[in-house]
Amino acid sequence: MSDLTLDDFDYVLPPELIAQSPAADRTASRLLHLDAQGGLHDRQFTDLIGLLRPNDLLVFNDTRVIKARLFGEKSSGGKVEVLVERITAPDRALVHMRASKSPKAGAVIRLEDAFDVTMLGREDDLFDLQFPGPVLDLLEAHGATPLPPYITHTPDAGDDARYQTVYAREPGAVAAPTAGLHFDEPTLSQLKAKGVNTAFVTLHVGAGTFLPVRTEKLSEHVMHSEWYTLPEATIKAIEATRAQGGRVIAVGTTSVRALESAAKAHWPLQATEGDTKLFITPGYEYKVIDAMVTNFHLPKSTLMMLISALAGMAPIKAAYAHAVAQRYRFFSYGDAMFIEKP
Repeated sequence: MSDLTLDDFDYVLPPELIAQSPAADRTASRLLHLDAQGGLHDRQFTDLIGLLRPNDLLVFNDTRVIKARLFGEKSSGGKVEVLVERITAPDRALVHMRASKSPKAGAVIRLEDAFDVTMLGREDDLFDLQFPGPVLDLLEAHGATPLPPYITHTPDAGDDARYQTVYAREPGAVAAPTAGLHFDEPTLSQLKAKGVNTAFVTLHVGAGTFLPVRTEKLSEHVMHSEWYTLPEATIKAIEATRAQGGRVIAVGTTSVRALESAAKAHWPLQATEGDTKLFITPGYEYKVIDAMVTNFHLPKSTLMMLISALAGMAPIKAAYAHAVAQRYRFFSYGDAMFIEKP
């Protein structure tokens, strides 16, 4: 990693290829298949069923996106925008805050003209807020779905449904595990009928996933922290998959991070939960996954580095150049890739 720089993971993306809304149906996206030999195949997402084999295991991230964005004002009248990063207690949360002047400890902020929060202090760039009741309940009642910064419209009821996987169940994410957005219930049923197994991890995606890498040398970058859980049932599913000659296929970079973070913490795998700051770059030896389903990622992002570590830098560069030329749709509401490890 020491010689790698940000420019190694750059590419030119015409702005009109950034998807601003999802496809009409979850499975209607395109799928770029990067095979183990580096070959590229233009497919539809529904073709994934044919690419998977009996005894393969799909590992999904079952985190649920919370309505994490709130607007309000300070007692001085100054406007604030709050984005909840992590709920630390039933009535407390660490948040990102935009304000003309940062509030000091003890300041009271009125949010959504509905309730008051108290600023308790700072933790690095985050603000520690005391809520007047359960954070999740207040967010559900008054918050907005936190669409990524490159999606320019105001979130509506359609986003509340589509910026959420059909299997989401553990609330805590402020960004969706977007590779999972392509799966619907009929597709999951078809996969099960084919003998493809499923298992779950939880990784609460933080807003840090959108933060740019600010150091030119990757070796100097400090990764943002996210909370993950690897349950015993998923370990048993992975062991059974290995015994039957199947592949472990992560759905999304967040599932990758959870699985590989657990492998780094304990090998052989053990049921694990905790914070991860795992930064996967080319040269990383994957221990758990054999392939992954993923969306197209931002230039110079840590996610570009993660997929390049799986497939190789040259194949990923070629795949992205192909995707741009073929007018694939990019980022959260865009098309998908199926990447097989060489």
